[in-house]
Amino acid sequence: MHGEADTLRRHLWAAVLRRRVPQWLAALAPLAAALVLLHAARPLVIAAMLPWATWLAIDIYRWRQRIKREWTSWLNAAVPALEDSSTLLAADATTPIARLQQQRLQARLAGVLGEDDYRNIARNRVRMSILPILLSLAAAGAAWGYHGKQTTASAPAAASQAPRPIVDGEIYLRVTPPAYTGAKPFETAARDIQVPQFSEVRWCVRNPSGAQPAVELGDGVSLPVTEACAMKRVEESLFWRARGKNSTRYNIRVTPDQAPQVTIVEPNELIHILSKDAKTAQISVSARDDYAIVRASLHMTLARGSGENIRFTDREVPLPQSADPKTRNWKKQWTLAELGMEPGDELYFFVRATDNSPDNPHTTQSPTYTLRLPAPEAESLDATALPSMAKPENLRSQRQIIIDTEQLVADMQAHPNMPAATVRARSEAIASDQASLRLRYGQFLGEESSLFGDEHDHEGEEHHGGKAAFGSEMSVVKEFGHAHDQEDNATIFDPKTKAVLKRALSAMWDAEKSLRAISPKPALPPEYKALDAIKELQAAERIYLHRTAFVPPALKEEKRMSGDIVGVLSYKRAQGTAGDTVPAEVRELVQALSQDGALPALWSKAARDTIATRITDQEQKLSAQRAVQDVQDGCAPCRGELRAWLRGTLTDAPVLLQARTSTDTPFRQAWNGKEPSK
Repeated sequence: MHGEADTLRRHLWAAVLRRRVPQWLAALAPLAAALVLLHAARPLVIAAMLPWATWLAIDIYRWRQRIKREWTSWLNAAVPALEDSSTLLAADATTPIARLQQQRLQARLAGVLGEDDYRNIARNRVRMSILPILLSLAAAGAAWGYHGKQTTASAPAAASQAPRPIVDGEIYLRVTPPAYTGAKPFETAARDIQVPQFSEVRWCVRNPSGAQPAVELGDGVSLPVTEACAMKRVEESLFWRARGKNSTRYNIRVTPDQAPQVTIVEPNELIHILSKDAKTAQISVSARDDYAIVRASLHMTLARGSGENIRFTDREVPLPQSADPKTRNWKKQWTLAELGMEPGDELYFFVRATDNSPDNPHTTQSPTYTLRLPAPEAESLDATALPSMAKPENLRSQRQIIIDTEQLVADMQAHPNMPAATVRARSEAIASDQASLRLRYGQFLGEESSLFGDEHDHEGEEHHGGKAAFGSEMSVVKEFGHAHDQEDNATIFDPKTKAVLKRALSAMWDAEKSLRAISPKPALPPEYKALDAIKELQAAERIYLHRTAFVPPALKEEKRMSGDIVGVLSYKRAQGTAGDTVPAEVRELVQALSQDGALPALWSKAARDTIATRITDQEQKLSAQRAVQDVQDGCAPCRGELRAWLRGTLTDAPVLLQARTSTDTPFRQAWNGKEPSK
């Protein structure tokens, strides 16, 4: 009867689905309409559709589980002719009576259960919910409001940039951008405009009539508009208005000339280590500017040698021009022969780009990247970052110690019956070599034990005697001398090199302990750690820095060898004096603005100078200058705004440390408990 039960559940699910689909579509309709109609709010609408899709999946899963769990009770309640026996349809019949009852129910279902019954069950069990529809309408309303704000914000911008017709007798603008920007000159009636930096703005009047017009700028300058027009080279944002208190103010916002952007695409790491068998190296660079790039080059420096015998070779390769003058992209697969690299060499390179500004060119330089070609691994430690020292003939390298240890382990595995005395002798011999090598490196961290002496002599004295005898040599040195065998006293290296040395010594100690315990196999991992640390020291022996030099000022030839010292500054240091960071006129102006009385003389000049020197943000500077002009026009409520701008520019006075003279007399020394100086 499982097939009959599945058929009943499918019919119930179809009825429930026909009942739920209208609600799902009703919740989706407002969002779909907003997605089609509101172009500016599409990201917001798509974000709102994600919760709807989640609710849809959860709702489908919930109803399928509910039908699977409650379908028998739904049939018993909807069809009385089943006599509350629908549960028999969902169970397996194990007795003849149960099978007979299932057959009777199956025959009865064909006559009493129809499509109308399924629809009635879905109508009674599935209720319509208004909450998802309300949430969907709220999301669509929020998207509508966002779309309206975006449209309102973009409409004035488009209207402000749209050309306006020029009217006779009124002031209009004639803008000439710098030639290197490639922007075309244009004329427009009075409106808010945005121009490139260093543009020439002219205020003109076509067919003037009446009194001579004038233009008042935000910085307080007044320009008369003559037949040749009034001209200003705009370097920062400003506003202007025609002469008169009720004239409309118009903004001229400046787009600064940006410096070029330089990017090293490949390699993507500052220090790139090539493989030993590498034949080529790929370098990919990119430079971009807002107008054009006139010069871009790849600077390469090849370093060869080690120690004090390092030679540097400089080379400059210009980047080829592209179809777009704003960008220069270059990607090349260099062969090591073209770069002149040999094993052990390092190539340092960076990109420098300059834009096309004739008066104020911007130059950008990328960080320095390094291509390193490893040298063949040497068997000795002569080419390390440590100072050169005479290496005894019997001092073995860390790599040779590893080879001897691996050979001992292989022999022990090949000959399990090797005499214990032979294994002990070979292991202790390797341990002695490791100890000698450790002492060689340990002396650079303050360990002053002899390279060929017994390093455990002093320890033995202390361990056997428990405590050094009073009056002995060790006790005298310990009490009255100073310790040399301290790593903090070794100041020949920087902290990073010391850390690498400590890591190498610690690994050597672990290897030596395992070897002396006749356990050569556990000694291999620390031996390899020590070798890695030594390799890191070898790689750190060469450091590249940009070439820097002090360039002294040029000396006048007529002053050389003349003995004339007129005009030479004194080398005596004068005691600093506390300076007042708040000018007196600004302090008086801030106090006067808090009252209704008259303002100080030349207050507008002091306010504008303070705003120009202390406010860097262009929009804030324009707002502060508007406040100055409003107060100058007689706006009493605008005093509070100007006062707030001026108070915002005032900073606390810096702390100035002053030396205080004092006389050190024998009486003062005795008063302070000091012995008089002799």
